[in-house]
Amino acid sequence: MARVWLSGGRRPTVEDMNERHAPHSADLRAWLGLLVILGPVLLVAMDGSVLFLAMPKITEALSPTADQALWILDVYGFAVGSLLIAFGNLGDRYGRLKLLLIGAAVFGLGSAGAAFAPTPALLIAFRLLMGVAGATLLPSALAVLSELFTDPRQRSKAIGIFAATFAAGFAIGPVVGGQLLSRFWWGSVFLINLPVALLFLLLAPILLREVRATRPGRLDALSVLLSAAGILLSVYAIKHAAAEGLTVTSAVTGVAGITILGWFVRRQGRLDQPLIDFRLFRDRMFTIAVITGLLPLAAWSATAYLAGVYLQSVLGLSVLHAALLALPGAAVLTVTCVVTPALVERIGKRAALIACHFCIVVGLLVLMPIGLSGGIGWYIASTVIAGVGYGISFSVVADTAVAAVPPERAGSAAAIAETSNEIGNALGIALLGSLAALLFRLQGPDLAGTLDETLQIADLAPAVAGEAKAAFVTGLHAAALTAAVLHGALGVLALRWIPRAPGMDEVGAVQETVR
Repeated sequence: MARVWLSGGRRPTVEDMNERHAPHSADLRAWLGLLVILGPVLLVAMDGSVLFLAMPKITEALSPTADQALWILDVYGFAVGSLLIAFGNLGDRYGRLKLLLIGAAVFGLGSAGAAFAPTPALLIAFRLLMGVAGATLLPSALAVLSELFTDPRQRSKAIGIFAATFAAGFAIGPVVGGQLLSRFWWGSVFLINLPVALLFLLLAPILLREVRATRPGRLDALSVLLSAAGILLSVYAIKHAAAEGLTVTSAVTGVAGITILGWFVRRQGRLDQPLIDFRLFRDRMFTIAVITGLLPLAAWSATAYLAGVYLQSVLGLSVLHAALLALPGAAVLTVTCVVTPALVERIGKRAALIACHFCIVVGLLVLMPIGLSGGIGWYIASTVIAGVGYGISFSVVADTAVAAVPPERAGSAAAIAETSNEIGNALGIALLGSLAALLFRLQGPDLAGTLDETLQIADLAPAVAGEAKAAFVTGLHAAALTAAVLHGALGVLALRWIPRAPGMDEVGAVQETVR
């Protein structure tokens, strides 16, 4: 068993260890600590969603290219996804609270820089810095939460609140952003991060205690570089191919990215302390759960971004009106996160995972009838139905990952869950967004790379504007249909892979695999 240092620096006794790892009821300090942890969670989630509605304003102010617009949206997610595993392990080794405090401070600085960025390139750079900081926040926050709540039932409820807060951040992000954008310049959407970060920096040292494993092994720097480089090169190839067509550059970078990721996977199998313990994936329940963390976020991020452009640029709604239309689905998503732990106790994780995917399938297919007018009702129905599936996925994945490993590996396990979410969030825009961009380039009037750029052309003929809007709607349909097919396939796979009555508890099975 790994030794653990407690706050204050003293060496823990056997009684300390037994007390910390034995399940016990959470006290008031634990619940107050949860409230403090939720600050960074809310902050990261709000930052992810607020840009979906802000992009038309950013395009108008900074005139980014189609490629730059996609990078502004998802360089944050790819930075987070590339570094979550590394920072999860760093927190285990050197202190989760310390990493949380550093991350919150850097996130605030990055947000201030992004708010006043004068060019698309600088905005991308500051978004990248925010992503690096965000990678320190999520796994450490979830790991600290698992230390606060050692009782499995209470921990499940706490993680449900954690997931609900993440969902609520997505819900209130566009609304707060819409209010700000209707009164101030686009950079104001980043400044809302500053008071949240400051409040966390003031309260976290008081209510949270430092916990770390003292000898979990050395962090493999090469693995960090391989994972980050492989992901970024692969995504760049996809984006470049969607924006410019298949070229030598996109082909070479794509092959390089895939090769580097393959090297990364092989290296993990030879390390005593890998960044990703692929033995976890021998358990089918864990595998389905992690994929469930990735795919719903991909569908959500892509459709939320494309729908935000659709509501404003096709239907002509204001940014605030578009934000309010997202509230019903966001409310359903948030409530589902809260009630999912109780639902899982009644129907089991198998049924919950299956229901998750088929709810999303139906919700995505409801987007298919939308057109150049009259799409508001279909959009609301889609977000409400799919919101049930998204809420289940947010809650189930995190609980499964944290419960699957010993306490000293909670940071890296939490990082796997959050990595699947963040990579899914970024991949949705990169892959499905690029698919929509490709169809727009092929079927649109070929005057600019995006719909917003096309509509800003002076003296644009109404017929040409209609052609551009129709091409965008076609891309939205293609993205939604592709995501629906993938979710349907994963739902069928869950039906076939996950037994109705496992011979042993699913969490126990994962723990045996890890050990």
